[in-house]
Amino acid sequence: MANGAATESTGTQKGRELAGKYLTFSLGREEYGIGILKVREIIGLMQITAVPHTPSYIKGVINLRGSVIPVLDLRAKFNMESQEYTERTCIIVVEVQGESGSVLVGMIVDSVSEVLNIAETEIEPAPSFGGKAVDRENFLGMAKIKGKVKILLEVDKVIGESGLAPLTATPSKSAE
Repeated sequence: MANGAATESTGTQKGRELAGKYLTFSLGREEYGIGILKVREIIGLMQITAVPHTPSYIKGVINLRGSVIPVLDLRAKFNMESQEYTERTCIIVVEVQGESGSVLVGMIVDSVSEVLNIAETEIEPAPSFGGKAVDRENFLGMAKIKGKVKILLEVDKVIGESGLAPLTATPSKSAE
């Protein structure tokens, strides 16, 4: 019994740390959330310059007010079926931490939903997926809101500097 209480206490502590505001967005029928403090802005789709010899999920770079920012398609990153972009498709610009400091990155998502204030009681740890090679460190947890589950992403791990290595080596001056 004491061991179960310790586990429950740890889970409650983790939930308390994760409670807060999240920007929610959709990819297909799934809903995801990222900590609002990671979000720098939300922009509509714009001209993306392809960069050769990059992973298929990296769509290229955009020039955002003079800064060159890498853009990735979250559907492709998550190995989801591709879909035509619509008027609701947008780019969420987030700030991720890497070995060389913070980096701005654009993530293409199907649509942005809302900003939610998620309480500790609504967050559960990411489940174990058995013997399958699923990297649980990509998930902060699972939020249960109004009978639906929203997957809370650890953006620093999901995007990660290793996934952007081909682009972070490119010069960050905008071409004319």
